[in-house]
Amino acid sequence: MTESASNPKKILAEMQNAWNLAAKVWNPNALAKLYADNALFYGGRSGHSVGVAAIQAYFASYDGIIQSAVLDLIEQEFVQISPESFVSQGLGAFSFVLAGGRQTQSVLRTTLVLSQLNGQWKIQLHHFSVTPEVPPLGDA
Repeated sequence: MTESASNPKKILAEMQNAWNLAAKVWNPNALAKLYADNALFYGGRSGHSVGVAAIQAYFASYDGIIQSAVLDLIEQEFVQISPESFVSQGLGAFSFVLAGGRQTQSVLRTTLVLSQLNGQWKIQLHHFSVTPEVPPLGDA
C-alpha cells in the first residue's frame, strides 16, 4: 500500500480487511503487525498499550475468550494530516464469536490515525470507546 493519504477511504478499507483477516482466526501476532512500532492503543480493557509488543500482549489477553472477530468501520470521517498520514473517526461495529461459540455484537466509537511508514500503512493510534449514555459532566 504505497498510495498517498489522498484516498483515506480506500486505505482504511484495506486496513479493515487486513484486521479482519487476522481477527477471523484471532491471531494476536498478525493483529499487532498492523500497528506502528511506537503505536498508541486504547482498547476495550483498562490501561494504555504503547508499542507493538504491548499491543500484541493486549490482543493475546483475549486468547481463550475471543475465538473470532469481525470489525465494520462505519460512519467514518477523515482528516488528512499529511500526504503520509490521516485521522479516521466514526463507529466500529464488532461481531464476536466467544469461547463456546457464543456470538455477541458491540458498537464503539473509533479514532484511528494511519501513517505510511517505510512504504506500508500502519495504525499509529487506536482509540475505541463506549459511547456515553449521558454527557460525562461529573454527576454520574
